[in-house]
Amino acid sequence: MNIYEVRRFGVAAFMVISVALVAFFLYVSNNLVNDLAVQERERMQIWADATKQIADIGRDDDGADAGNIDFLFSIIERNHTIPVLLTDDEGNILLHRNFDLPEPVDSLSPYDISEANERFLRQKVTSLRNRANVIHIIISPDNLQHLYYDDSKLLRRLSYYPYIQLFVMLTFIVVVYYAVSSTKRAEQNKVWVGLSKETAHQLGTPISSLMAWMELLQSMGVDEEVVKEMDKDVNRLSTIASRFSKIGSRPQMEVEDLNEVAGRAASYMSTRISSRISLTVDLSDRPLPVRMSAPLFEWVMENLIKNAVDAMEGSGSITIVTMARGNEAHVSVTDTGKGIPRKNQKTVFNPGYTTKKRGWGLGLTLAKRIIEQYHLGHIYVSRSEPGAGTTFAIDLPLERNAENEL
Repeated sequence: MNIYEVRRFGVAAFMVISVALVAFFLYVSNNLVNDLAVQERERMQIWADATKQIADIGRDDDGADAGNIDFLFSIIERNHTIPVLLTDDEGNILLHRNFDLPEPVDSLSPYDISEANERFLRQKVTSLRNRANVIHIIISPDNLQHLYYDDSKLLRRLSYYPYIQLFVMLTFIVVVYYAVSSTKRAEQNKVWVGLSKETAHQLGTPISSLMAWMELLQSMGVDEEVVKEMDKDVNRLSTIASRFSKIGSRPQMEVEDLNEVAGRAASYMSTRISSRISLTVDLSDRPLPVRMSAPLFEWVMENLIKNAVDAMEGSGSITIVTMARGNEAHVSVTDTGKGIPRKNQKTVFNPGYTTKKRGWGLGLTLAKRIIEQYHLGHIYVSRSEPGAGTTFAIDLPLERNAENEL
């Protein structure tokens, strides 16, 4: 299991644990809400029983139970939180408590209702009839009353709490993930810049020394063809050092024809690959003006061609195609190699990913950085089938009205 599979497993485990925690907290919160709802119904049942006993005492002629009426009224009066509506069997409102009425009722008793408040309360009765918050009170065989009650403010607030909790936890997870990802990218950028600058610096001294030796060898009468070939290699090292220095800092961008730059890279690589590998270049008929750093883009093309050569293990064909697609210039590199498994097609650009025994897994990572950060383009695996080959594609924004600059 490589580092990217471990990271995918870690992300999956983190998400599973997060979902489990969210589900647990939602379960606990939901139980609290249900328990409070049960308690409120029990209180309303007591309230209904007190109402029935008051009615019974009112019918009692001898007044034997009259001493309990103050206690029963205190039960009704102590309800300051649960909105209550009491109606008769014909729908007439007999009592109301704890509703936020449109007109103040400070000077009125719960038994007195203004016209505006009555309309409001009737609408409440209509809405409460569709819910289970109702208790039927049998005062007598021919006298039936109905006690409607709404959730208290505390219960309503608690019912919102699970959703608020879910939102807070999801926000926390997203913020943490973004912070970790941003920190990781910032560290990677610092590593890339430091590595590139240090590599360019370390190459500078031996390249300068080799250039001096080249002049000395030429003056000593060494075979001119040998010196010429050695000079090509020294210049190549100088180009590599220049590329690393450009990665370590913001490269200078100029309008170039993508056809010419891609053609130069293909021409350079054609003499450095096996004769059993055919390299075909199909360039667009029209210029493709793109703002780019030509040395860095050539490096990307060379990396893609090298990877294609390695994928074919000695024989096959490579096809390079350039074209315009809307407002973008498109270039593709297709090989007939072993292909890339679908599960790895998104990780091939990660640092350290390689199928070579001696590979460092940095070529495609550098290519992605060059294309997406410096050229504001996109590099991706366009197509890949095991045993049938792979196509890498690059899309770059075309420069409008720049064909005259080429």
